[in-house]
Amino acid sequence: MFELAPVQPPANHQDAFSEERRSGSLDTVALARLYGEPLFRLPDDLYIPPDALKVFLEAFEGPLDLLLYLIRKQHFNVLDIPMAPLTLQYLTYIEQIRDNNLELAAEYLLMAALLIEIKSRMLLPVRKTENNEAEDPRAELVRRLLEYERIKLAALRLDQLPRMGRDFLQGSAAIEQTWEKRFAEVTAVDLRDAWLDVVRRAQLTARHHISREELSVREHMSLILKKLQGTRFIEFGDLFDAARGTAVAVVHFLALLELAREALIDITQAAPFAPIYIRLAYTPS
Repeated sequence: MFELAPVQPPANHQDAFSEERRSGSLDTVALARLYGEPLFRLPDDLYIPPDALKVFLEAFEGPLDLLLYLIRKQHFNVLDIPMAPLTLQYLTYIEQIRDNNLELAAEYLLMAALLIEIKSRMLLPVRKTENNEAEDPRAELVRRLLEYERIKLAALRLDQLPRMGRDFLQGSAAIEQTWEKRFAEVTAVDLRDAWLDVVRRAQLTARHHISREELSVREHMSLILKKLQGTRFIEFGDLFDAARGTAVAVVHFLALLELAREALIDITQAAPFAPIYIRLAYTPS
């Protein structure tokens, strides 16, 4: 990152430019432009502050970021960190930033103290845990580094996702819409289903009406006699019309009994359980 301090134009920059124009040096390449005018030679009284130009080769988000950078750059195994070279490289970087930014270096100095402590503990005899296992002073640091690396990689993947305003813009268009109600087309099948639904609902609310029908036994006696004329006999079941209902069948049967009582017909049967036949009564001449 480069930072340039604002340059104050000299009081005689117009005179210097006029002199260069008169000397014919306008054909050379301009070093810069000052207030829109080309500058071919630096003024003699130009003052550049010491902090006008700063170059940062690497930018780190914190001590863990620096440690992870040094480990990956040297291809160290994060599960078996060589503390001596890592601490030396870390302290070298701290010395570079202490001269320019003491407040920033304070945060890194705390991690440097932790590295020195871990290095010192590794020089001491190995301590045993309750499970009779050797305790590694670097375990907590390794855990923090691995967790930080997972979070950093996840943040990079999230940053690579398309972002509105950076990778694409949200488009909008005004569309004038006219709303018109449209009715569905009715087919023959729809009419059939509607009619069946009406019939079904009508059957649920239908009432049973009883009407009185006047039936004459004498009239049915005449119908039986007319039916028997011209035939030798008729089977009993053929005399009745089931389609006319029960009431008509009852009156027809009463008429048959009345004719038998008056001896106008004969009811015969050839054998038990045999069909019953009806015929006109025989009258001797």
